[in-house]
Amino acid sequence: MTRHQALLGLHVGALAFGLAGIFGKLALAGPLVIVFGRALFAVLSLAPVARRRNGERHPSARQVVQLLGSGLLLCGHWLTFFESVKIAGVAVATLGFASFPAFTVLLEGLLFGERIRRAEWGVVALVSIGLVLVTPHFDIGSEATFGLLLGVASGLLFALLSLANRATVQGLNPMQASLWQNAAIIAVLLPFVWPALPQVRPLDWLWIGLLGVFCTGVAHSLFVASLRLLKARTASVVFALEPVYGIAFAWLLFAEQPSLRMLAGGALILLATFLSARQGH
Repeated sequence: MTRHQALLGLHVGALAFGLAGIFGKLALAGPLVIVFGRALFAVLSLAPVARRRNGERHPSARQVVQLLGSGLLLCGHWLTFFESVKIAGVAVATLGFASFPAFTVLLEGLLFGERIRRAEWGVVALVSIGLVLVTPHFDIGSEATFGLLLGVASGLLFALLSLANRATVQGLNPMQASLWQNAAIIAVLLPFVWPALPQVRPLDWLWIGLLGVFCTGVAHSLFVASLRLLKARTASVVFALEPVYGIAFAWLLFAEQPSLRMLAGGALILLATFLSARQGH
C-alpha cells in the first residue's frame, strides 16, 4: 500500500463511519435490533482479520473483562445514537455525537488529573455554542431537542469509551479489541432482541449488514491499515470529516435540509472537532 492509497482508504473509512446514521435511518427495525445486528456482522467481518501480529500479545483475563465492560459503553453509544437518528434525524444526531471532543477534554481532566489547556477550553466553548445554535428552541418535550440530547449522550458515551480504550488496549491488536467489544454487545442484547428477530425484514438485514461490515469492519480495518503509513494527526483530521459525510448524505437522500442556524452551529462543532484532532497529536 502506498501513501496515496492509505490516504484514500482513510477517506473511505471516514465515509463509512459517516454513513452509519444513514443505514440506521433506512432500517425500520428498532435501535436494539440495529445495534445487535451491527455487532453481529462486525464480529463476522472482523474475525478473519483480527489475527495477532508480531509484537502484539493476547489480552489477559483482566483485559478481557475490561474489553467486555467497554463493549457495554459502545453498546450505549450506538443505542443512543440510533435512537437520536429515529427521533430527530441524521443531521441532528450526528451533530450531537460530534460533541464528544468537548467531553473528552473535560473527562481527561477529571479522571486522569490532566491540566486542561486554554485551547482545550476553547474547544469546549465552541461545542457548547454550536449545540445551542443547532437547537432552534430548547424544549425538552420537543422531538428535536430530545433527539439532540440523545445525540449528545451518544457523544458522552463515546468519549468514555475512548478513555476506557486508552487504559485497556495498549499493546493489543485494535481489531481484536473491537472483536471482544462487539461480542459483549451480542451477548448482552441477544435475550432482548431474540423474539423480534424473525419479524425483521430482509431489506432491513441488508442495511444492518452494511452497518456491521462496511461501517464497522471495513472502516476499522482501513483506519488501522492507514496508520502504518500515515501520521495519527493526519488520520484524526480526516476522520473529523465524518459528520460532514453523514449530514451531506442525509440532505441528499432524506431532504434533511439544515437551517442556516443549524449550519452555523454545525460549523462551530466541526471546527472544534478539527482543532481537537490537531491538538491531540
